[in-house]
Amino acid sequence: MNLARWLRRAAGRPWMQAWPWLLGLLALLVVRLSRGALLTDLYAQLTRPFWPGTAQAEWLRSARRFEDQARLASLEVENRRLRGLLGLPLPAGRGQTAPVISRQPAGWWHQLVLGEGSLAGLAPGQPVLAPGGLLGRVSGVTPSSATVTLLTDPTSRVGVWVPRTQSQGLLSGIGTSRPLLRFIDKDPQVRPGDLVTTSPASTLLPANLPVGVIRAVDPAADPAPEAVVQLGAPAASVDWVQVLRR
Repeated sequence: MNLARWLRRAAGRPWMQAWPWLLGLLALLVVRLSRGALLTDLYAQLTRPFWPGTAQAEWLRSARRFEDQARLASLEVENRRLRGLLGLPLPAGRGQTAPVISRQPAGWWHQLVLGEGSLAGLAPGQPVLAPGGLLGRVSGVTPSSATVTLLTDPTSRVGVWVPRTQSQGLLSGIGTSRPLLRFIDKDPQVRPGDLVTTSPASTLLPANLPVGVIRAVDPAADPAPEAVVQLGAPAASVDWVQVLRR
């Protein structure tokens, strides 16, 4: 009875009648301090059942892939057009995979023989790649085989550059596992660890094929600095290669 009488008295007091307004003001204050974050979270939770599902996400990914492919194709066309205007060779086309079937122990760093030839579209001068980068060039073909002159062969000469410094040079084989890079500039500003690729100015090979990294630099060499290059392709143990066709 005392509790019921106290509730009737409290209900008649003004502050008890104003409690809904106090709660509303408190809610507005919370929203103001949180800058609407609570309402945003509440809206996100209420609308979660209507969010896009996996099908819509896959559509978005497909559209993004299509956009990327279209942009890449456009850049490829523009690249070919510009290289044609400059008189530079076009980028490499599709490749032909071929097995290594023979190599002479006495000329381990000179040549190797492939199990594909002219019947598969191979021709002299084509670049030969292995995992890691450029390995050499086709120097001779028969209908069913091809001879590859490695970058390490003493007769090999390939125009290369260091993309970081844009220093041009000539990569020459010396009969060992590491060819020698002779720079054109007096101060190429290269250092060990720099990437070496085929030169954009080369008329024999596609541009920017990975070749290897610089292992050591001799800045006092005459008439220009020289560097020892560690090839990226494992010339000593490669079993399969890819021959690029224009």
